[in-house]
Amino acid sequence: MSNKKFEFDPGHLSDQMKESAQQIWLAGLGAFAKNQEEGKKVFEKLVDDGLNLQKKTTEALHSKVSEATDKISAMASSLNHPTPGQWAPLEELFQTRVAKAMEKLGTPTKEAFEALEARVADLEKQITAGKPAPAKKTTRTTSSK
Repeated sequence: MSNKKFEFDPGHLSDQMKESAQQIWLAGLGAFAKNQEEGKKVFEKLVDDGLNLQKKTTEALHSKVSEATDKISAMASSLNHPTPGQWAPLEELFQTRVAKAMEKLGTPTKEAFEALEARVADLEKQITAGKPAPAKKTTRTTSSK
């Protein structure tokens, strides 16, 4: 073993610490500068990517809105100009229900009115021809007191 004794020199240690701290500081500054430089490039790339995505999304949205507008316009047009066969079943159902309701209320049917018109026309012909009208049957009702 050597007889050399370890001597502690605070001045020498202090210089090494200062040098190490200086190198750490410079490495940190270098990393910060590199990050700023590359970070700016990354940020600009992200902005460009965002603009491209927004443009694609807007185009897709306009396409879908246009497609939906065309479909709705076609549907509205078909409703404004229905084909004759579209409403026929509803019309028949409506007419049937109205006829049943009128029958329940005792309203004369179309045929009854037509028969009445024919009788009136017949009577008018007889009157204008000078023929006496046929006698109408009347029934007497007697009331009891």
